[in-house]
Amino acid sequence: MSDRRRLLFGSLAVSAVLSVALGLVLARQSSDSGADDDVAVIDVDPTLARPSIGVNDKVEGTPLPDTTVRTLGGDAVATTSLVGQPLVINVWASTCGPCKAELPDFAAAHARFGDTVRFVGIDYLPPSDSEEQFARDKGVQYELLYDADGEFISAAGIATFPVTLFVDADGTIVEQTGQLDEEQIATLVAEHFG
Repeated sequence: MSDRRRLLFGSLAVSAVLSVALGLVLARQSSDSGADDDVAVIDVDPTLARPSIGVNDKVEGTPLPDTTVRTLGGDAVATTSLVGQPLVINVWASTCGPCKAELPDFAAAHARFGDTVRFVGIDYLPPSDSEEQFARDKGVQYELLYDADGEFISAAGIATFPVTLFVDADGTIVEQTGQLDEEQIATLVAEHFG
C-alpha cells in the first residue's frame, strides 16, 4: 500500500476513533443528572491526538534533488541535467484538480518567459500518451517528464499537489509554491530571475 493511502486510511481511522470517543463523552454528559463534579477524561495516545496531513517539506535554499525522471519514451533524465539556467518545475498530474486548473497559466507563462527561463513539467503518473495529450490540449509546449516511481517527489519531500519549484541556474531551489496563476508565476519569475 502506498504511503499516501496509508496516511489517508490512518487519518480516517484516527478521526473515527476520536469521533466515537467524543460522542460517548457527550452522550454521558447529557444523560448525567447534572452533577458538576463529574468530569470525563479521555486518554488518547498523543501520537494519535494530532493526525498529520501530508505537508510538503520546506526546500527553499536546498539543491534540486539529484534523481532520475523519465521521458514519455521511457528514457532516463537526471534532474541535475535540467540545471544551468533559471528553471521552473511544475509537479502535476491530470488526476489533480488544481494541477489541471493551472496548466493553461503555465503554458501562458512559458510563452512569455520561455526564452530566458526553462519550464519543465514533472508528472507523478506513469508516462502515457493520454497524460502527454492532456497537457498539450491545455496549451503546454514545454518539456514533460514523468516520476512514476516517486523518486523525485520523495527526494523533494512533496506530499501534496500541485507543487512548483523555482530553481536558480546553479541548482538551488529559491521558491516552492502550491497552485499558481499566470500573474503569480510572472511575479515569482521577476522576483527570482530578474
